[in-house]
Amino acid sequence: MSPAGRVACRGFSSSASLPKRKWDAVVVGGGHNGLTSAAYLARAGLEVAVLEKRHVIGGAAVTEEIVPGFRFSRCSYLQSLLRPSLIRELELGRHGLKLLKRNPSSFTPCLDGRYLLLGPDSDLNHSEISKFSARDALSYPRYEKQLETFSVFMDSLLDTPTPEINHSDLPFTSQMKDKLQKSAFWFRCLREAVQLGQKDSLDFMELLVSPASKILNNWFESDVLKATLATDAVIGSTASVHTPGSGYVLLHHVMGESGGDRGVWSYVEGGMGSVSLAIANAAREAGAHILTNTEVSQLMVDQSSVVTGVVLADGTEVNSSIVLSNATPYRTFVEFIPENILPDEFLSGIKNSDYSSATTKINLAVDKLPLFQCCKSALSQSGPEHVGTIHIGSESMEEIDMACRDALNGLPSARPVIEMTIPSVLDKTISPPGKHVINLFIQYTPYELARGSWEETSIRESFAQRCFSLIDEYAPGFSSSVIGYEMLAPPDLEREFGLTGGNIFHGAMHLDSIFLMRPVKGWSAYRTPVKGLYLCGSGAHPGGGVMGAPGRNAAHVVLQDVKKSAAT
Repeated sequence: MSPAGRVACRGFSSSASLPKRKWDAVVVGGGHNGLTSAAYLARAGLEVAVLEKRHVIGGAAVTEEIVPGFRFSRCSYLQSLLRPSLIRELELGRHGLKLLKRNPSSFTPCLDGRYLLLGPDSDLNHSEISKFSARDALSYPRYEKQLETFSVFMDSLLDTPTPEINHSDLPFTSQMKDKLQKSAFWFRCLREAVQLGQKDSLDFMELLVSPASKILNNWFESDVLKATLATDAVIGSTASVHTPGSGYVLLHHVMGESGGDRGVWSYVEGGMGSVSLAIANAAREAGAHILTNTEVSQLMVDQSSVVTGVVLADGTEVNSSIVLSNATPYRTFVEFIPENILPDEFLSGIKNSDYSSATTKINLAVDKLPLFQCCKSALSQSGPEHVGTIHIGSESMEEIDMACRDALNGLPSARPVIEMTIPSVLDKTISPPGKHVINLFIQYTPYELARGSWEETSIRESFAQRCFSLIDEYAPGFSSSVIGYEMLAPPDLEREFGLTGGNIFHGAMHLDSIFLMRPVKGWSAYRTPVKGLYLCGSGAHPGGGVMGAPGRNAAHVVLQDVKKSAAT
């Protein structure tokens, strides 16, 4: 185990030390959502066990030492979506969470020698955008204000379970209470829609259903600005900027906040594993048992479709009448549950959901910062261009679309869309002095290749070098600074982290797979057709990203059901 792994695992047990008892609740998977559920359930007095397959907790929000001396956020790499209510209620600051805000937050270099910086500083934004378009510089604050308005509208949807239909037989009084709660939900939505006003409501609907390209073309004229903003609409998906509904994905990635600042993304000191570790510390303080190296192979379900616990890979049975799965919907319902248990319609919906991925993550250790030609800097110290997300290969939306078309034909993009981040510029705990950690989040790379396989070393190395060479066009000499790297193509993300299809959101975030449709129609409120089994990961409402909302909401639903059960 790497040194970073030892740090992250400190205080966590293996399956050999699992107490022999019937647990009040068992959580399958120690990702940030599973840990969140465990924390809330333990705080409510339940005996909870979290079972994590890997040697380190965190799922996709994890810090590991891949190159000696360099600690990487191996999958997720930025924080903004983590719900403020969760941070506050679990006191994550007290448990070690430290956010490092980025200003500026975005840098787009151009091959013609220009560049665009963006961030929370409105004066900087106006000055930078004016280099490309005076009109866009005036429009940008109004664009940000509208997205902020929509984000406020979304807040209540994110922090509450969906008003799903009830699948169980309830006494008359419980039925009426359930109907009143759902009516209150819809009345609140209607009231907030009225407060938006007709124009903003129509604009909101347009954003939800439209291609991101249409939305951005309506607002702006500068290619570089539109392309920079458009990356938020396609990140983690197989969609193009011209795909209907990609406007919602854009909103999803800007509706978070960092330290109270809307739309601001932060690094986390110690890497993204520090998010998971802070949540785990809160859970353990409340009494939760968190075990690593503990792989679940199957869920135990009786003849009445009631969950009775889980079976570990070594054959050990862990008994519980409540199980929460932080695994993807596909793994939960297709791989973990025995056959002939689930309704055919439900199982068909799970199998036919979109788990496709076009994402590759490359984690690099480098011996110096990239020097971008457009900045005409020859210094080794960091500048504003190194602080935020660096957009490589996306100077226009058409470039992004062309990269997507390659992947749709089974080919890794000839000119990939790359989001480069250098967290070690602000976080001095993750790399040796004078050296740096670099994250490359890359699109588009299909799960299955038309020619060859990601298992072939030559194909992997060829694509990695293609990415490095593209960066060389903007920062000459970058390739020579690489000390070592790790590449995670979609099949690697699936194998290593259990992400079906390599999809970082546990399933696509299309309009047909969010809110009441997530994970499938009729089962959006965390409960499942198996009584006592709940879904608490990103495949549940409100979706992907290091948000914690699925885990928090699922725990509240479990506690409601426990309370009802105790009252009968």
